[in-house]
Amino acid sequence: MEAPQRNLALDMVRVTEAAALASGRWLGKGDKDAGDKAAVDAMRLCFNSLRISGTIIIGEGEKDQAPMLYNGEKIGAGGLAVDVAVDPVEGTNLLAFGRPNAISVVGVAPAGAMYDPGPSFYMQKLVVPLAAKDAADIEAPVAENLQKIAKALGKDVDDLVVFVLDKPRHKKLVGEIRQAGARIQLHTDGDVAGSLLAVDPRSEVDLMMGTGGTPEGVLSAIAIRIMGGEMYCKLDPQKQAEKNALAEAGQDVRRVFTVKDLVKSEDIFFACTGISGGTFLKGVRYTGTGAETSSLVMRGKTGTIRYIEAVHTWESLMRFSAVDYD
Repeated sequence: MEAPQRNLALDMVRVTEAAALASGRWLGKGDKDAGDKAAVDAMRLCFNSLRISGTIIIGEGEKDQAPMLYNGEKIGAGGLAVDVAVDPVEGTNLLAFGRPNAISVVGVAPAGAMYDPGPSFYMQKLVVPLAAKDAADIEAPVAENLQKIAKALGKDVDDLVVFVLDKPRHKKLVGEIRQAGARIQLHTDGDVAGSLLAVDPRSEVDLMMGTGGTPEGVLSAIAIRIMGGEMYCKLDPQKQAEKNALAEAGQDVRRVFTVKDLVKSEDIFFACTGISGGTFLKGVRYTGTGAETSSLVMRGKTGTIRYIEAVHTWESLMRFSAVDYD
């Protein structure tokens, strides 16, 4: 029997737990920047205790436009060379206004394996579970897609639940989904959570449609590849400046990407922790003497998926430094 290799996802969940514990204090207080900064600071502190040589590919923004964890930043205490995707608070507005499904997320892949979105901010996405992988076509009409996906899942179209971000750009899409007869869950934010719900067999969501963030798409692709679903996506610039930047970078907006295009390795790791409670993960629960967190942890090579419920005790944690956080 081959000796087991280190599961980096179990290190990454310590990072997302720390970010969730720090940002959860800002739930419903209306200050998304303060909540995000708390998560970023906690996440970066934990990253720099790990034996990795990481490069942030998907981060908080370009250097000097974000407090920390900017695109291209080097993290870790030295060791295995990896690409890192982070979203310290996925759904900052959800956190600020006390709404469900704000999460802290990290994805890791071998160095050079992760797609760098460059100047792309938005992409059109179609996320489906494994059973509908061969039935979905991002370039097909909405009604046709829903019919084929429903058949692949053994359902009628009016059984389907479609996750859609509640944005003005989706007015036509929502109308077409309703015209086809499918049901809709509208969410103000939560691109990564929506993708995960679409491929999670425990979820009532059957698929996700619409345009969301390109960085979130890359981060989602790590989890989707591990869970066995599929995401078809195309760069979808929303402003002329983004279109010009993509043209200058030689990016083809007609190209259809899959999860294997966005993360070119199976040796990948994903972790996320709930901040505000919701349909996906329970949020942080503070007990006075500590807190409880709920996390999802995945490893690509083995396909292992873990759901972790953790109890954190302040008195014990305060006896150790951040480097010893467990």
